Amino acid sequence: MLARLGLRISAIFRAFVPDPFVLAVLLTVVTLLLTIVTRPSDVGVGEHLHSMVRVWAGSDGVWNLLAFGMQMCLILVTGHALVTSRPMRRVLDRLAGAPTSPRQAILLVGVVAMLLGLFNWGVGLVGGALLARQVAIEMKTKGRRVHYPLLCASGYLAMLVWHGGFSGSAPLKMSNATDAASILGENAVVVPLDATLTGSLNLVVTGGLLVIAPILLCLMHPDDEHVVVGDPPAPLEDGSVTSDKGPLPRLLEDTPLLTVVVVVLIGAWAVWYYGTGGVRRLGPNEVNLTLLMLGLIAHGTPARYLRAVEAGTGACAGIILQFPLYAGIMGLMKASGLTTLMAEAMASGALVPLKTFGAAAVVNLFVPSGGGQWAIQGPIAMEAARDAGIDPARMVMAVAYGDEVTNMLQPFWALPLLAITRTRARDIVGYTAVVMLVAAAWMALWLVIL
Repeated sequence: MLARLGLRISAIFRAFVPDPFVLAVLLTVVTLLLTIVTRPSDVGVGEHLHSMVRVWAGSDGVWNLLAFGMQMCLILVTGHALVTSRPMRRVLDRLAGAPTSPRQAILLVGVVAMLLGLFNWGVGLVGGALLARQVAIEMKTKGRRVHYPLLCASGYLAMLVWHGGFSGSAPLKMSNATDAASILGENAVVVPLDATLTGSLNLVVTGGLLVIAPILLCLMHPDDEHVVVGDPPAPLEDGSVTSDKGPLPRLLEDTPLLTVVVVVLIGAWAVWYYGTGGVRRLGPNEVNLTLLMLGLIAHGTPARYLRAVEAGTGACAGIILQFPLYAGIMGLMKASGLTTLMAEAMASGALVPLKTFGAAAVVNLFVPSGGGQWAIQGPIAMEAARDAGIDPARMVMAVAYGDEVTNMLQPFWALPLLAITRTRARDIVGYTAVVMLVAAAWMALWLVIL
């Protein structure tokens, strides 16, 4: 039954879902129309459009997330470099050879992607994609027919749990006074990570998703007649690179001594930072430095690390192109008061955490950026928590869950996975949409109970 449902929904999405860039343009148009509908009655359409276009094209619009976009690109590239290193590749290759049946393959890819995603969303996304690709190759070699779109959907499950992990933007932003104040102002309340990420709510919700989501995808595997084996691309080999450079440049690029210098510098910082409780105030910059250090250690020389980074930058194309569009959408929603209107409507009355979760899920379709979304919705969620006497940690996680659950429908963050596996968004979103519905029910249940 689930297999037929998955095939049917997948067919619908393949027929109607456009390219992610086209979707971003359509969302921009929809957002602009919504701002017109909700504009003050004493403001004319022409005047409103003029002000909205100025916001969209200005520093509060398409250019607003340049720094954050660079952080996200670095997380992706440093995560890619780490996962594609020889030690990590050996681990992935060994894992890829373990499954003996299609359902085992889907289960393995899903669980590994989610565990990596809890560590870091970039590592989870890239690692899940690379593992899905390698498992597909191994299964094809063994003569086992595994449904490739479903396997790639499993590799995307990292983005279902990432905001409840150690690279989650909202929990990280609230875990130290400086970042919290940048969002909420001088009177911001610091919410430590042991109240959010390792709190009872997140342990139950995220722990349950680790079991439910991979099993659900396993049950959606079609019969042999409907299996699409696909043509997974072969992984790039490290190999030696010929160079016309002189002996000194080649020596500097191929010696591990320069790597040691950088690793020692970052390592000294890491000992101090993590030794003084840095895990509780971990941010994107700290995550990037840590990934840089681990990647350099894994690759050994500057030349090998540089080649890995160059191979990973291609996956940033979608982020670079579409991040400004989504920043523009965010600017339109903020300047028009549309986001505040939506969030306030769902953050009042009874069941405030559940309504906040619903608002976050909707907002994420328009602003698929955990950090950007928290910047908009965070102040409203915290004010609602204070007024209703609700634990701030619970509201932080309500926003985090809403943000991550509709990643299964919004293809923006699937762009790197699609590039690595050479699949299309419409091939996987039908399956991840089913996961989204089940995951949303699970999250909502525990937001009400706990």
